[in-house]
Amino acid sequence: MDQTEARAAAKVADRDRLYIDGEWMTPLDALPMPVQDPTTEEVVAHVPAAGSGDVDRAVAAARAAFAPWAGLSPSARADHLDRLLAALSSRAEQIAATVSIEVGTPIKVAQRVQTGLPLLVLRDYAARARAGFEPETIGNSLVVREPVGVVGAITPWNYPLHQVVAKVGAALAAGCTVVLKPAELTPLTAYLLFDAIHEAGLPHGVVNLVTGSGPVAGSALAAHSDVDIVSFTGSGATGAAISRLAADRIARVTLELGGKSANVILSDADLAKAVKVGVGNAFLNAGQTCTAWTRMLVHRSVYEDAVELAATASAGYVTGDPFDPATRLGPLVSERQRDRVRNYVDKGLADGARLVSGGPDAPVPARGWFVAPTVFADVDPDDTIAQEEIFGPVLSIIPFSDDDQAVEIANNSRYGLAGAVWSADEDRAMAVARRLRTGAVDINGGAFNPLAPFGGYKQSGVGRELGQHGLSEFLETKSIQR
Repeated sequence: MDQTEARAAAKVADRDRLYIDGEWMTPLDALPMPVQDPTTEEVVAHVPAAGSGDVDRAVAAARAAFAPWAGLSPSARADHLDRLLAALSSRAEQIAATVSIEVGTPIKVAQRVQTGLPLLVLRDYAARARAGFEPETIGNSLVVREPVGVVGAITPWNYPLHQVVAKVGAALAAGCTVVLKPAELTPLTAYLLFDAIHEAGLPHGVVNLVTGSGPVAGSALAAHSDVDIVSFTGSGATGAAISRLAADRIARVTLELGGKSANVILSDADLAKAVKVGVGNAFLNAGQTCTAWTRMLVHRSVYEDAVELAATASAGYVTGDPFDPATRLGPLVSERQRDRVRNYVDKGLADGARLVSGGPDAPVPARGWFVAPTVFADVDPDDTIAQEEIFGPVLSIIPFSDDDQAVEIANNSRYGLAGAVWSADEDRAMAVARRLRTGAVDINGGAFNPLAPFGGYKQSGVGRELGQHGLSEFLETKSIQR
């Protein structure tokens, strides 16, 4: 199958309905919203840009469905999730191709990460739903867990199925009902999920889809008086705005926001592996990953060797069509995002960082929203490119003199989402990892665990997703004295 055939296999087409109360419904008053392919710059489909009236309908459906869904036995809810998993799994190939069209993720990564990961997460939540929630006895109290209620889920564009499943799967397993507002740049993947939801026969109103813009549909959902908890993933500025909207009614909020993660390479590390894996992490999904290790901190004794290794590794990231097997770096998701990343590259040069590879003059495809994989060395820890989340394929390399300084530089950030430590001495690596003010740390390339809690410190967010900790965000705790 060539690139044109692979793109056509996604079967991308206009969608003119919203999914509310178990049916595909015509929006009340919605203009068509374009969806663009960042590789070709072409509009490939339209979806409705729904308004507050459609959000009202979706929330009302979720509220009506809440008590019956919460009242189901754990095994009955699990059966529904198992059927959803089967229906979603049957669409895996189409989902991966659609993500490659909407986001620009290289197809192999889209198959493995963008599709495979959320299927694993949904399988886990189906199992947790079946297990139920055993009450706890504390003295004369019986402590029980109950679903929070109606969930307003607002999700980002960079992982358009995984971020949805992390919220929807947990909420449904907990016994909550959901209204989903996916990112306006990548709604087509959400439609495939709801095709699967419809096929699986989930009860009417349990999960509802409202597409549209953040300022209109997203704000209406976050501010809605009948939404009990808002679960948001995205930028810090939008997360703060959502918190304010929810605060007016004292609604619960979980936020998974930005990151500026440090990859700390100590003096005794396997340098070649640490740099290679670090560059790959920073450039995953064209750098459009909140956990990306975009700051590479390297001990001075091996610093110049690391810079050279990073330049060599960066050269292997070929930009191009995500359906081309040779492509390792797709486009940025939008023209606006491409321009934003280019501005950060220019800022890095203006601030005096040493350009090691890439940069504004590096060749990229003439068509599409591409930025060349870019590596800066000699970056000051306080420079803009070392402090702000760029969300593109831009890596900053920073030297340090000892472990204490490495920790100080790593923690010199308003974010605290992820990070890494490399050392031949695992105890030394663990000691540094424990000192990092961040929600997750990988030691010597430890693999991402989708069943472990995910979330951040500081301005990287509030609450956790994935596994039992993610499920707990959608549960209330009640004490019954007897």
